[in-house]
Amino acid sequence: MREKTAFQLNPLTLAFVGDGVYNLYVRTYAVEHMDVKASKMNAFCRDYVKAEAQAKAYRALETELTETELAVAHRARNSHPYNKAKNASGADYMHATALEAVIGYLYVSGQTERLEYIQKTAMEKTDE
Repeated sequence: MREKTAFQLNPLTLAFVGDGVYNLYVRTYAVEHMDVKASKMNAFCRDYVKAEAQAKAYRALETELTETELAVAHRARNSHPYNKAKNASGADYMHATALEAVIGYLYVSGQTERLEYIQKTAMEKTDE
């Protein structure tokens, strides 16, 4: 999909895609780097994909985002989600949504190198 077309998608649609893409990235990382039972990998993955962790990663990455990525993130952060945060503050939930939207945007627009960098850095920032 062209970047312009991807940018015009609803930010919550981008976040929906980004949630799945980031979840798969984290799970793939776990499979490649851990030799443990699936339940332990699942616990490991939860620590990265929960809203609190994604919000932390977004805040750390925000200054590194391009102008277009920031625009996508701000649209997502200011959107009115259909779901409410279950185990996170409203602010964390919206910052997590912003990160997911950026990831979704990069994925659907085919920016694989940038996507890889954002996901890898998000995991690193979560660990700090």
